[in-house]
Amino acid sequence: MSVLTRPRVVLRLEGLVLAVALLGAAVWLVPDWWWVLPAGFLLVDLSALGYLRGPRAGAAWYNAGHSTVGPVLLGLVAGGLAVSGADGTAQVVCTTTALTWGFHVAVDRAFGYGLKEPDSFHHTHLGWLAGRSSRSPEERA
Repeated sequence: MSVLTRPRVVLRLEGLVLAVALLGAAVWLVPDWWWVLPAGFLLVDLSALGYLRGPRAGAAWYNAGHSTVGPVLLGLVAGGLAVSGADGTAQVVCTTTALTWGFHVAVDRAFGYGLKEPDSFHHTHLGWLAGRSSRSPEERA
């Protein structure tokens, strides 16, 4: 069976390639700050605190923090700052934050962690996390 017929595998490989590319971009664009990507890696997971309000709120907060939309938009802001010749500090902060955020999302995808479904933290758009039932809580009851 071709790997291209297995969407979960393709998405995981895509995450791996993107993570490596973002790390390379950090070394190239912000060479003095590339280390922030691994150092700040877990900060994005603070979005999981939404689960303190329940699985639906948790999924919404988690997905907002683990979507590629945020880092891409912040990267565009960084690019705009660079083109406009704005303050170098703001540009470096936006660039480093966007790269760190995107790196986290990409590594998560590479390891098979996807966006969350509202029924369970362990149910993602890539399927159920390893070691968890592939059936919904209702089906297990």
